[in-house]
This record gives sequence, structure tokens and C-alpha cells, in this order.
Amino acid sequence: MRTVACRTIALLFLGVLAAGCREPAPVGPAARPGQADLAGAWRGRVQFSDGALAAVKDLEFMYVFNAGGTMTESSNYDGAPPVPPAYGLWRRTGPGAFEAHYEFYTTKAPAGFAEIAGGGGWLPAGHGVLVERITLAADGRSFTSTIAYTAFDAAGKPAAGGGEGKVSGVRIGP
Repeated sequence: MRTVACRTIALLFLGVLAAGCREPAPVGPAARPGQADLAGAWRGRVQFSDGALAAVKDLEFMYVFNAGGTMTESSNYDGAPPVPPAYGLWRRTGPGAFEAHYEFYTTKAPAGFAEIAGGGGWLPAGHGVLVERITLAADGRSFTSTIAYTAFDAAGKPAAGGGEGKVSGVRIGP
């Protein structure tokens, strides 16, 4: 009886060890064969057609769409004026179609050096909300989208400067 128990324990241990050594399930496009996914890192060229950002001709976004539905976005203009990255959520809305909703804080420029020297600087001025409707290419390596930007002041009321535009993105990496 003791030999049978030892064999059972040994087989159970080997089964657990083998399960722990297998490769994890893939994330992103390979996670659902035949159905491309947005999860992963992307770089997008953004062009607004109206609003405060329409004059910017070289705007780029770097995105990370996490498998769980959260996302982070940063732009090549995050330092002018200084603003933190945007954070938000994304979801599938249909085959190859997604919607992302993300927000970021805005800052106001200091009035002069005296304000910076006195401990001021780039103080909070409000926030922005971006809503992007994304269409993923069939190969899962690129996308096109429409983007809408809504600006809000420090009191949370709509502010001037919002606009709409288009984005073309490519997946980062192999």
C-alpha cells in the first residue's frame, strides 16, 4: 500500500512540475487564432483637422494596449508644455474594430521666471479626454482611426481647443 501511495505522489509531483514548465499562453494577435487583437505596443502618426492641435504636423503617439483592457499613451510633445502620459481603457466593438477612451492632465505655462523661482511652475490647468475609434488591419500589424479630443478647464468645464483628426498606427516590434 505504501508503494502505491509513493508512486501516486511521485506522479502527481511530476505532473505539477511538467505543467509549470510549459510555455505560457500567447498574448496579442496569436491569442485568438483568426481574430487579430489590439494588445501590444504601437506608434501612431496623428493629424488633427481642427482645434488647437491642428497646427501640429509631426504629432506622434506611443501606445500600450494591455491585454486586460487598460492602456497608456504618450506623445512626442509630452514635454511641450510638460504633461504626463494619458491613461485609459480600450475595448473591442466588433471584428477588427476597437474603441479607446483615455485622459491626461494639462498644465499652464508660468507667467515668468519669478513664478518658477517662487516655487510655482507648470501648474495644473485641467485635463483632456481622447476617444479613438480604431480599425485594425487584417494582418494585425497596423491600424487607422478617427480621434476626438475634448479639453476641460481646471474646474472640469469644457474648454476651447478640442478637435478631431485621424491616426495611422503600426505595431512596435517583431
